[in-house]
Amino acid sequence: MTVRPDHPGAHTRYTVNSDNTVGPAPVFIPGRASERTGMATTYEAVQERITIRPRTWLVTGVAGFIGSHLLEALLKLDQRVVGLDNFSLGKPGNLVQVKGAVTEGRWENFRFIKGDIRSLDTCRQACRSMDFVLHQAALGSAPRSISDPIAAHDNNVTGFLNMLVAAHGAGVSRFVYAGSSATYGDRPGLLRVEPEIGRPLSPSALTTYVSELYAEIFARCYGFGSIGLRYFNVFGPRQDPDGAHAAVIPRWVASMIREEPVFINGDGETARDFCYVDNAVQANLLAAMADDAAAVNQVYNIALNEKTTLNELFDMIRSLLAPRFPHVRGVRPIHRASRAGDVRLSQAAIDKAKHLLGYEPAWRVRPGLERTIEWYAATLAPLHTIDELLLEPRVRFHGS
Repeated sequence: MTVRPDHPGAHTRYTVNSDNTVGPAPVFIPGRASERTGMATTYEAVQERITIRPRTWLVTGVAGFIGSHLLEALLKLDQRVVGLDNFSLGKPGNLVQVKGAVTEGRWENFRFIKGDIRSLDTCRQACRSMDFVLHQAALGSAPRSISDPIAAHDNNVTGFLNMLVAAHGAGVSRFVYAGSSATYGDRPGLLRVEPEIGRPLSPSALTTYVSELYAEIFARCYGFGSIGLRYFNVFGPRQDPDGAHAAVIPRWVASMIREEPVFINGDGETARDFCYVDNAVQANLLAAMADDAAAVNQVYNIALNEKTTLNELFDMIRSLLAPRFPHVRGVRPIHRASRAGDVRLSQAAIDKAKHLLGYEPAWRVRPGLERTIEWYAATLAPLHTIDELLLEPRVRFHGS
């Protein structure tokens, strides 16, 4: 069996279309991992189960970075998806790219609600008749929350509680929600293990922990099952490189391509467990379909159990960009003070997710960066220089 070009198992390469939009160019894989190794992974088995019986899924924050990848994966598995977003962080362009990545028939299985999780009525409307909820809508970023703690609380606590109330009232089968490694706060040491957390270092870190506590209370008081996923530095295509609170990978990639200064906060030996977005998609689907009762009402680290320093990350990105953009070979970082609310070292223990969910991250950092840079190169790079336009015989100017 070969992988269909729009199946989640297909590697997607990105090209610029004639109308200047960025679209996927599928690269076929000879077969699934089960055919190459003789064994089906848990994730492959779950994808088969999902495909066999279409269900209805709500993805909040659907126009965001991770939310749009979840939408794409579910549509390619022939699922019905309702998406909720207020476009405060999400981009309509992300939905346009998903539309371009799936067939017309599959796109018809998507319904969009423009709304805000801070409205309980909106949450109830969105949750009506849903089988599963993948709750991704939130305001992350420690610096953003330090600047505006009320907004962080309203979205990440009040909005989260609204979604819990609405999902429970609608009889949703499983509620999977995005958490954050920020929950570990000032816990000393490198390795992050789920039960061992420290004191929060920012309002956003506090709100993610409060959300976990609310989910636990809903399990105890109302018997409502949920699963929390503590994301560690997720990256990939469609992650916004602009704005004051852009994540490090898209910001650096964009800055190098655009010949802008690249800043490293601190000495560069700060380390993170960077996780490619397809691994986060896998974790969400595994969590939604988990049959083991012991797996429910838990939180899980979603990462690689690897650490990469900012200095290592800078060198990796520069080396991957250099073949396309020779000017980046001479780029040197500018060091500045560390940010408030940042932790020094962070690496995830993922044994719990492996054991109870069957989570096996398929993408390491460098291959994930290769796919990510391919997307940014197609999205951010100028299509032509004026010299290229003048030399191109098919280009005709008005009046010529």
